[in-house]
Amino acid sequence: MPMFLCLLLACSPKPTPPSKPSMSSHVTTQQTESDSEALQALLKDHWDSTMKRWPVWATRLGDHRYDDELPDTSPEAWQATREGISFWQDRAGAIAPSRLSETDRITLAFFQSFLNDAEQKGVCMDEQWQVSPRDNAYGSLATLGDIADLTTPQGGRKLVRRYQAIGAYIDGSIANLKLGLKAGRTPNAESLRRTIEMLDGELAKPDDSWRFLDPIREPLAGWTDTEQAQFRTDLVAVNRDVIRPAFERYRMFLNNKLLPHSRPAEKAGILHLPNGQACYEAAILHHTTLNKTADELHQMGLDALNSIHTEFEMLGDQLWGISDLEAIFKRLRTDESLFFMDSDAVVEKAESSLRRAESAMDKYFGITPKAPCVVTPIPDYEAPYSTIAYYRPPKPDGSVPGQYFINRYKPETRPIHEAEVLAFHESVPGHHLQLSIAQEQGDLPEFRKHFRATAYTEGWALYTERLADEMGLYSSDLDRMGMLSFDAWRAARLVVDTGLHAYGWNRAKAIDFMLKNTPLAPNNIANEVDRYVSWPGQALAYKTGQIEMLRFRRYAEQILGDAFDLKSWHDAVLRVGAVPLPVLEAHLSHWIEAQPDQ
Repeated sequence: MPMFLCLLLACSPKPTPPSKPSMSSHVTTQQTESDSEALQALLKDHWDSTMKRWPVWATRLGDHRYDDELPDTSPEAWQATREGISFWQDRAGAIAPSRLSETDRITLAFFQSFLNDAEQKGVCMDEQWQVSPRDNAYGSLATLGDIADLTTPQGGRKLVRRYQAIGAYIDGSIANLKLGLKAGRTPNAESLRRTIEMLDGELAKPDDSWRFLDPIREPLAGWTDTEQAQFRTDLVAVNRDVIRPAFERYRMFLNNKLLPHSRPAEKAGILHLPNGQACYEAAILHHTTLNKTADELHQMGLDALNSIHTEFEMLGDQLWGISDLEAIFKRLRTDESLFFMDSDAVVEKAESSLRRAESAMDKYFGITPKAPCVVTPIPDYEAPYSTIAYYRPPKPDGSVPGQYFINRYKPETRPIHEAEVLAFHESVPGHHLQLSIAQEQGDLPEFRKHFRATAYTEGWALYTERLADEMGLYSSDLDRMGMLSFDAWRAARLVVDTGLHAYGWNRAKAIDFMLKNTPLAPNNIANEVDRYVSWPGQALAYKTGQIEMLRFRRYAEQILGDAFDLKSWHDAVLRVGAVPLPVLEAHLSHWIEAQPDQ
């Protein structure tokens, strides 16, 4: 990701089960349906309800039924969402896995895991305290014009109505934060300060330069002059009368009411929030899909760092005759020749790395995406506060390609040797390959195509960073140093995330640990630590997912011996979609059994 979620949904709220509908229309029907039919009916009902609950996500996916709506952000809506989980659990529990096909068993297991996970994660009450440059009202709404269907004036009128709902959206967000403040749930101060700084930058701009007016900057094909004039008038009015005042209210609340009570750097972790320990345990399960303790994950990170540091020493000696870890890190951080000179070069390197990876796919993958992937700079308003890159999947209808967003802000802080590994992770053979292929599996239900287990999504992308070395994609040993840098970064995340949220580390200790154990630039480290603080547990998914992916592969190689085919194994992993790791392991066990001579 992003926000793959962002990964999943970097610019819209994360989908959760909707409020409980009436069960009366389902009871007798399910009694006469086959289990497979009952599952398909359940998934369709759940998907339709999810699209209604999260209309911005629906628009992103090409479902235009709710293009004039925004999610209900009121506290009552969030509570109803949490209470509705049991309804879906009851319906799923009435289906017998033994009477399903393997594909349907995987779907049911994934769906039940998702529901149970959402139920446990409810203890966190995220909407009452999560505010950061990655997760805030402006970031969630600023791209509404980009995804609007403006092929007709009707689509324009829907966008105007959606814009008119921004006031209620922000007021609901403020109401949630007020409840959090009353209960002692508050954001951390640094993330909140950066969010306010980002808002100040936007509010300082004149109305006519606001992103919400982007749809009227160019002529709209197929519209009459009168229709375009009316659309312009309506958009300018709603931006002036609704949108700007709403963000001014939002900024005022964050700065005047919330910031004075935000968590200081000494109390960065969520263990300082009510139910903080239970919340972190739920976050671990949510992001890793494994029953791991914070202690186990912390030690896993330390062990991985020891191994990666040894690789650094060997490669540093080979490159420069330097085997001292501290000296290697110093050179990687301070040698100006290792950094970009201008922003265009950042984008050009991302583009060339992506295209080289695409040309090597056939030998390692039987299935590749139909959707193209393009390189897109991270928007200027977001770039100073954003991570180094993220990926956004294509629209299922093919109207928008997969997008590899690259941060070109302050290019002199962006290492050239990390550019290739970054591209391979975010685009091909990383996120673009897995997420596009999942969306293109026509026989899978929408739930399987679009819901994602973070440990699979990020575990696969981290797995491909090492796979790229196996494929010969790195241009030089210096670029392989970037691969080690990224692997150390993800191993350090295990230590830092658990340190912050389970052991009570402060922000400075987390930054210091990453400075000593990775060669990442200090500005990236500060942004990363603030991300871990505001998004507990998400950073755990990468290394745990990679370790499990490698374990699954080694097991298949051991069992199949000479019959093991890496291309077929990759296809088996990718076709199943971004399922929880235990579900993936069971699927791959069946795949092994189905291979010849097994």
